[in-house]
Amino acid sequence: MTWFPLVALVLGPVLLAEALLARYEVLLYTTGWRAPATGLPPGMPYARGADPGRPPAAYLVYLDGIGKRRFTDTRDGGQLVKALIAAAPELRVLGQVQPYSPLAAPLAGRPVWDRIRRHAGLLLFLHNVMQIFVAADRRYRPLYNRAVGAQIAGRLRLAGYRPHSGVPVVLLSYSGGAQVATGAVDELHAQLGTPPLLITLGGFHNGANDLSRAAHLHQLTSAHDRIERVCAWVFPQRRRVFRRSGWNRARRAGKITVHRLDPATHLGRRSYISPDAYRPDGRSHLDHTTDTVLALIRATRPAGPR
Repeated sequence: MTWFPLVALVLGPVLLAEALLARYEVLLYTTGWRAPATGLPPGMPYARGADPGRPPAAYLVYLDGIGKRRFTDTRDGGQLVKALIAAAPELRVLGQVQPYSPLAAPLAGRPVWDRIRRHAGLLLFLHNVMQIFVAADRRYRPLYNRAVGAQIAGRLRLAGYRPHSGVPVVLLSYSGGAQVATGAVDELHAQLGTPPLLITLGGFHNGANDLSRAAHLHQLTSAHDRIERVCAWVFPQRRRVFRRSGWNRARRAGKITVHRLDPATHLGRRSYISPDAYRPDGRSHLDHTTDTVLALIRATRPAGPR
């Protein structure tokens, strides 16, 4: 175990620096020193799927896990989003939201981070991990929630969403994206006048955010998902003993429904979004996840205009 002190010596300063830098964006947002970005790269639509000239059945916002660093990238190359659009042309789907940036700015394209990626790609991973913990920190959580909630609301408006129209808004989140999704509920409700429907896939979140203004939360999980099980150990608010946490209040109010996607795993060749791992019924894990998400969305009835 002589290697352990060396690893700690190397990673310790890196983790400390990341912990400090992770707060930088939310503080810039709060002080107003920098305004959040609103535009997208040339040629990139604000949403895909249903005809923007007609109200879709629902708007679906996809919040990816900690690997996201561009407008377009996702951990599976966008296969889940593509499958959802192909199977549900009635949806308007947004996948370009930056859940780990209060300023709505992707890491890719920043000169400093591009250099870091060439020499120490692990830091990009650590950056988004630390952003989750900033979003979960009670000192910064309200600020982070307001920043990213406003980003999502702004993107929805640009994609054609009309506040108070009653058209459902669905936040589909993978892994750490669940921390952002649960935190965005109040801001979306305030700006758009609709209670968002949350669908978490292997959700990694602290359970502290208030879900009283959410329409419902569907927890897609698996007994083989070790990372989500670790989440309950890292964040005690997810445990039943913390009865006053937002998660447990929502559970008692009947706002949380658990759906098992066994035998899927969080990552790897048998993950929730793997097109190459198959279930006993012959469907791939990707197809099963897609079918489950769409069934939950289609079971949601529009609230009607207010």
